[in-house]
Amino acid sequence: MDTTSFPSDLDIASAATLQPMDEIAAQLGIGPAHLEPYGRDVAKIDLGFLDEPHDGHQAKYVVVTAVTPTPLGEGKTTTSVGLAQGLQRLGKRAVVALRQPSMGPTFGIKGGAAGGGYSQVVPMERLNMHLTGDFHAVTAAHNLLAAMVDNHLHHGNALGIDVRNITWRRVLDVNDRALRNVVIGLGAREDGVVRETGFDITAASEIMVLLTLAKSLSDLRERLGRIVIGYTTEGSSVTAEDLGAAGAMAAMLKDAIKPNLLQTLEGGPAIIHCGPFGNIATGTSSVTADLIAMQGSDYAITEAGFGADMGAERFFNVKCRVSGLKPDVAVIVVTVRALKAHSGNYVIKPGKPLPPGLLAENPTDVEAGLPNLRKHIEIVRRFGVQPVVAINAFPQDHDSEHAVIRRYCNGIGVRTAVSRHVAEGGAGARELAEVVMEAAHEPSSFEFLYPLDLPLEQKIEAIATQIYGADGIDVSPGAAKALKDYERLGFGGLPVVIAKTHLSISSDPSLKGAPRGWRMPVREVRASVGAGYVYAICGEMRTMPGLSASPNAQRIDVSADGNITGLS
Repeated sequence: MDTTSFPSDLDIASAATLQPMDEIAAQLGIGPAHLEPYGRDVAKIDLGFLDEPHDGHQAKYVVVTAVTPTPLGEGKTTTSVGLAQGLQRLGKRAVVALRQPSMGPTFGIKGGAAGGGYSQVVPMERLNMHLTGDFHAVTAAHNLLAAMVDNHLHHGNALGIDVRNITWRRVLDVNDRALRNVVIGLGAREDGVVRETGFDITAASEIMVLLTLAKSLSDLRERLGRIVIGYTTEGSSVTAEDLGAAGAMAAMLKDAIKPNLLQTLEGGPAIIHCGPFGNIATGTSSVTADLIAMQGSDYAITEAGFGADMGAERFFNVKCRVSGLKPDVAVIVVTVRALKAHSGNYVIKPGKPLPPGLLAENPTDVEAGLPNLRKHIEIVRRFGVQPVVAINAFPQDHDSEHAVIRRYCNGIGVRTAVSRHVAEGGAGARELAEVVMEAAHEPSSFEFLYPLDLPLEQKIEAIATQIYGADGIDVSPGAAKALKDYERLGFGGLPVVIAKTHLSISSDPSLKGAPRGWRMPVREVRASVGAGYVYAICGEMRTMPGLSASPNAQRIDVSADGNITGLS
C-alpha cells in the first residue's frame, strides 16, 4: 500500500455515511424508550434498558489488551473496532465498548482515541472533543466536593479535618502544568483557609472510576458517599457523606452515568463511556456499557488500557469482580515495530524520526522482542482466559517478520492472526474475527488473582510476583504505615491497583523484555475507597499524575462555519 496516498483519519471519517441512530440502537435491541438523542449522530442509552425482560442470552465477552506500550502505539482501539467490524462481516452481532478520550491526550502527544484508518468510531471529532459532556460533569462534581471541603474549613471545621492531610485535590480536563501544585485561600479572610493543594487531570479523578464501576444512579450515589477526602487529626477518615456532598454530586452526574451510543465506519454499534487512565486507575470503559453490550449482541468487545500487566490485570481483578462478567477471550495486540522496540536495540523518542533499522526487514530483532509478548501471554493465561495474538499489520512490515511471531505463538499453543483492519476495515480483520470466534467457544476457567480477604500487603505481593515477575516487594516505612492504617479503617477487603510506569513490565522503564529477579519498590499507598480499591504506587510514580503539556500538541483547524477541517 502506498502510504503517501492513504487518506487521513479525519478525511476517512468525514467521508463516512452515518446510519440513523435508531437503526444503530435497534441492532442492540434498544428501542426509542431507552434512547436519548444528542444531535443526529450520538445518543445516550437509558439504564432502564438493563431492566427490560430479555431471553437470557449472553454474548461472548472479549477484552483487547496489548504488549508493553511503546511511543509508536500498538493500536488496541483500532483493533477493537476492526474486530467488531470483522465479526459483523461474518454475520455476527458484535458491539465494541470503549473509553472516551480525555481532552488532555487529544491536545497533547497521544492524540485522539477514535481508532484509525478504516476502523474508526464516528463521528470522530465529536468523540474526541466533549462528546455529550460526561467529562465536564465529572470535573464539576469533583470540584464541587473540593469547594465543599474548603467551605467546611472556612466555617469552623466542625469535623476536625487535618488541613495537612487532605487528599482531595481539584481536576480539569486539559494539560496545565502550572496548576499541578497551588496555594489557595490567599486574599481576604472570607476568601478561605490558606493551604496547599493542586490539580490533576479529570481522567485521574476518583469520580471517573466510580462512574465506570457504578451499575445504577443509586449505586453511584452510595459510592460517592464513601469517597475519602482526608483525615482528622486523630486519624479517622472523612468522607463526602460526612460533608453532605454526595447527593449533589450524584445529581450532577445523573446524565453522565448513561453510556453514549455511536457507530463504527461500517455501521455497527459502538458504546463509548468513561475514561479512567490505565497507569494509575482501572483503564477501562464502564460496567454498564459492557452489560448493555452483553445483553444486546453475540460478541461484546471491550478494551483495557496499556498492556496486560496493567489494564487487563485491573479489568480481571477489579472490573470483573464488580460486573460479575467472565471474559472468554483476551486479544493481545502486537506490532512488528513494538517487538523490535522491545529488543532493546533501538531508541525511540516521541516526535523524533524513527531509526531506519526499525522499518528494515529484520526478523532477528523481532525475535529478540518476543519475551515481552511471552510475558503478556502468561499474564492472560494466569487468569484462565484464552489468549489470541493479533498482529496489527503495517505497510512497512515484512512477511518474514510476521512469520516469526506466528511460529512462536504456534509453538506455545496460542492462536494468532494478522489483521489489516486499518487499511481494509472489517474485511482486513476477518482472519482475526474467525480466530476469536474459535477461541471464544472453548471452555475457560477464569479466576481472580487473589481473594479479597487476603491482607493488602499480600495482595500487592501477589501482583508483583505473579504479574510483574518480581522476586518480592520492598515497602517503604510510610507505605507500610499507610497499609496498617487502611486495614484499621476497614479498607483491607479492597482489591489493589498498582500505579507505575506503563513503559515496562518492571518498575524501571529502561528494562526491556520481561526482566526477572528484581523487587518492586512500593513507595506510597493511597486509598480510593469510593472506587473500591487501594493504590500501591510503585517506583518513581510519587503522585497521582495528570499529563504534561506536550510540544507535539495536536493541530486542529476549524473553518468559518465551525466545521473541523484538520486534525493532526
